[in-house]
Amino acid sequence: MTKSALQIARAAYEPKMPEGLSGNVTIEEGAATESVRDQQEIQKLFPHTYGMPIVQFTQTPGTPGMAEPLNVGVILSGGQAPGGHNVIAGIFDGIKRLHADSRLYGFILGPAGLINHEYKELTGEIMDEYRNTGGFDIIGSGRTKLETTAQFDKGLGILKQLNIKAVVIIGGDDSNTNACVLAEYYASINAGVQVIGCPKTIDGDLKNEQIETSFGFDTACKVYSELIGNIQRDCNSARKYWHFIKVMGRSASHIALECALQTHPNVCIVSEEVAAKELSLDDIIDQIATVIVQRAEKGLNFGTVIIPEGLIEFIPAMKKLIGELNDFLAHNQEEFDLVRRSGKRDYIISKLSHKNSAIYASLPETVARQLTLDRDPHGNVQVSLIETEKLLAEMVKNRLDQWTKEGKYNGKFASITHFFGYEGRCAAPSNYDADYCYSLGYTASMLIAGGKTGYMSSVRNTTAPAAAWIAGGVPITMMMNMERRQGEMKPVIQKALVELEGAPFRYFESQREKWAVDTDYVYPGPIQYFGPTEVCDQPSKTLQLEQKGKIEIQ
Repeated sequence: MTKSALQIARAAYEPKMPEGLSGNVTIEEGAATESVRDQQEIQKLFPHTYGMPIVQFTQTPGTPGMAEPLNVGVILSGGQAPGGHNVIAGIFDGIKRLHADSRLYGFILGPAGLINHEYKELTGEIMDEYRNTGGFDIIGSGRTKLETTAQFDKGLGILKQLNIKAVVIIGGDDSNTNACVLAEYYASINAGVQVIGCPKTIDGDLKNEQIETSFGFDTACKVYSELIGNIQRDCNSARKYWHFIKVMGRSASHIALECALQTHPNVCIVSEEVAAKELSLDDIIDQIATVIVQRAEKGLNFGTVIIPEGLIEFIPAMKKLIGELNDFLAHNQEEFDLVRRSGKRDYIISKLSHKNSAIYASLPETVARQLTLDRDPHGNVQVSLIETEKLLAEMVKNRLDQWTKEGKYNGKFASITHFFGYEGRCAAPSNYDADYCYSLGYTASMLIAGGKTGYMSSVRNTTAPAAAWIAGGVPITMMMNMERRQGEMKPVIQKALVELEGAPFRYFESQREKWAVDTDYVYPGPIQYFGPTEVCDQPSKTLQLEQKGKIEIQ
């Protein structure tokens, strides 16, 4: 492939790694674990992989190695996230260090590649083309769910043919849930195939005490923050527009909050706060409009509003509506598809409960239609297709028009809307993500060498220099609970939402009134890869606040 000057320079970058992974590695096991909730149900569903201990790697004297070569398969599952190629590079280097004849096979376009026996061997020459690059294009990704024994058995056929002893699934909470199910099945039939997961999602909602952050979050937030900073500088130059900026984050507001911490917008909505305070759509509109009025009184008829992608699902009334829609469409999708487009709205209104029917009927036509579009493979509303930013901008304008007539507002209001999503998913990984991802992949190879299955690769203490990072693994069952999906209760990894009592939100809460009225914008600029560590290697503001209780660079 043709490379840019930056790619050529980045190819020479050697990711930093925990000292515990250098030299010979020994596994230290902790106490037995249990799932975060629904322990009896989860244990019953995962009898072979439940209750395993958290493990940690330490360096011991000796030369690492295995008597026999190790063949490993790797799958990229779900949406792209910066650093995926470095996870694969870490796996590759790890198994090659254990035995020079070890081989790594990548399954093409996600889990479907395992089921359909589509793969390619990843050689050293191929790996060197993709180190420290963004994207998942080395083998592609996909959203096929691994959930049936027929799929597992078909996949096992190619694994046996290639003598693959372990599969690493790189994905988010749903993909790692599938990894856990696959690990349990292969353990139950003594298939001789281990399954390891790696925590990927730019949304940042796959984390806990052992998984400090999901990879890609750092890079994506820095990309979005650069764009938001650029908009804010333009906003502060023209001084005539309010910019409504939606950022990714279907089920949690981690990206919106992190971008707010990096850029200091006038308004940032946090979905979890909306849910906790049981705010209505009208309440949110009033909050935004009030800030606009306050700034107009100072002659500032411009500003920025950051909106999390999944906001609509956190408004209590809307959440109940979407829940009923999900259940209804899960069982009546074929009948709904047969209804003519012009009659779909009335059809839905006639099928919902009285309260939800009234809410649905009150929505603008475009939003109502977007709520009934095809679900994703996991049965969720595709909230990225709901133009929340346009909905809020339109409703705020209507509110301000009303207040103007009532003599409460005499400023000028013009809005521009944006949605930042794909712009951040395949960016060249930050130094933090390049290091973290490589360490996650290398850790996965050590978990395989240690005979582990049903584990997720874990690297902690990542606000410290990389040498002091702590590598190990956490049983995936430890993160699971039972949730309703597509009308049925199913075991899934519990999503990590923004904690309103956590340090990141508390810091934001302490500053937002000042940011609302003042023009205290920060312009982060592009990601820096070369230079002093305080410029190039800083983790996210969220992680700094969670680990240290303070932000290093303001």
